Formats: sequence, structure tokens, C-alpha cells
Amino acid sequence: MLNRRSFLQTAAALTVMSAMPARANAGLPIRTAVEYNMLPEGLTILQRFQLAKDCGYEQIECPTTPDQAAAEEMKSASDTVGLPIHSVMNMDHWKYPFSSPDPAVVEKSLEGARTSIHNAHLWGASTVLLVPAVVNAQVSYKDAYARSQAAIRRLLPLSEKMKIVLALEEVWNKFLLSPLEFARYLDEFNSPRIRAYFDVGNVVLYGYPQDWIRILGNRIVKLHIKDFSFQRDKVSGDTVARWVGLGEGDIDWTAVHAALAGIGYHGTATLELNSGNAVYLKEQRRRFGRILAGEAPK
Repeated sequence: MLNRRSFLQTAAALTVMSAMPARANAGLPIRTAVEYNMLPEGLTILQRFQLAKDCGYEQIECPTTPDQAAAEEMKSASDTVGLPIHSVMNMDHWKYPFSSPDPAVVEKSLEGARTSIHNAHLWGASTVLLVPAVVNAQVSYKDAYARSQAAIRRLLPLSEKMKIVLALEEVWNKFLLSPLEFARYLDEFNSPRIRAYFDVGNVVLYGYPQDWIRILGNRIVKLHIKDFSFQRDKVSGDTVARWVGLGEGDIDWTAVHAALAGIGYHGTATLELNSGNAVYLKEQRRRFGRILAGEAPK
């Protein structure tokens, strides 16, 4: 039995333990999703959903689906398998960028984005991923900034009505090249319907994902997960940059884990890797599980 001194010592120890920060390798409360195009093309929609579920994925991200019958089939597969569609990857923002000087091209892009928003509403998804702009020889950085914000603002009434978040992603589009600028770009909308879809792999050419995560903070609503390698060719000596499986590249996943824990991220992370069979899909899911636990992926 505890005497008074033992009781007080035990109570004091418990108080100290409760005040200690969580362990660095504590598992992150993040749901793991798979990108639809990672699943084998030869399967039916239902088979693709079932395979994703069988491989341990908790959610799925699907592309814009303008055909209503196909969209309904996606919804049915999601319900049948019990695999929620959490996000829609908009498909027209590259071919028809919001930053185009041609109003007809911008309208085409807006039309595709509206379809994505309607898909999200039908499927029960919470976000639509958008690439905000494309800078090229014909479109200046300044014009891309102004035009894209103006176009995206035109989507806000529908996104508000449908209760869908427009999640803007940083990609290799020569635009939003620093986390400080990305944060400012998002904040200027002054809308809870505009957030960041942060891609961990897309910034490694010119930055460190852990730094972006800390700066963007709670602006991040969703994550894309992939790995990137800078390997030196043994013959030519040239650096070869390429996408690789999780843990096979140069991303510091321990630092990424710490940054995500630091901002308290608890949403969904979608693996966006090469397609493959069940063995491959399960292995990438296993590796990401290790990342979430603060461990080395392999």
C-alpha cells in the first residue's frame, strides 16, 4: 500500500510525465491515401478501389471526371468498397492555365475547375487541387500572379456553395518559388476556402520541404507524398534527377516528420508515385507508415 510520501512522489512523477512533450518518433495522426492513377489501368473502377483498400489505403484522390456516368461509377465504387474519395485532382489547369492572356482559355480552365468542384460535391470530397498559374516566355511572373488570383476568385462563390476547399499546389510551373511568397499568395485571398495542397517532393529542386511546412503551417490542408533523387551518373559524372520510391531519394523524412508534428498537421497525405501492382502498392504504403512513425522508410 502507498504511504503518504510514496503517493506524493508518484503524483509528482505523473505530473512531470504529462507535461513532457510527445516523443519525436510518435506516430502522426495522418490518413494515408493513394492517387487513382497509381492503380493499374487494366482494372475496372471498382477493382481499382478494391485494390487500394486491400493494400491498406484509407482514402483515394480521383481526377476530374466530366462524364456523369463515370462520376457516378466512381461514387458507387467508393461506397461499395468503403474507400472515401477525399480530393479531386483538377485536370485542365495545365492545358488551359488560369494565367493565360486569352479569356477563352481562362474560361475553359474555369469550366474544368467547376466540373471538379461538382465532382467533389458528388463524391463527398473536401478539396479540389488546383495549379494556380503557369509562367512561360509569353506570360510574365507579374501577370501570372494577378491573372490567376482574379480567375480563382471567380470560383469562390461555387466553392462556398458546395463547401469545397480550393487547394493550390506548388508545382514545376516557375511560379510561387518560395514558401514566403506562397503563404502571401494564399493569404491575399482572405478566404477559408483557399488553402495549400503541399507537395513534399515538388520543392526539393529549390528548397527543403520541412522549411516550407513550417512556414505554411496551418495553411496546409492536404499533402502529396513522393521522393526525389539526385544521383551522380558513374560514367558521365552528371547529376541525374528522377522520381523514386519512398526512402530511395534525398528527402530527409525525419525532418519532414518533425515539421508536420510541429505544425500539428492531422489531415490526409496522398501518395503520388508511379503506378504498380499490389506488391508495389503495399510496399509504398508500408514505407509511408514508417515515415509517419518517425522511422526510416526502408
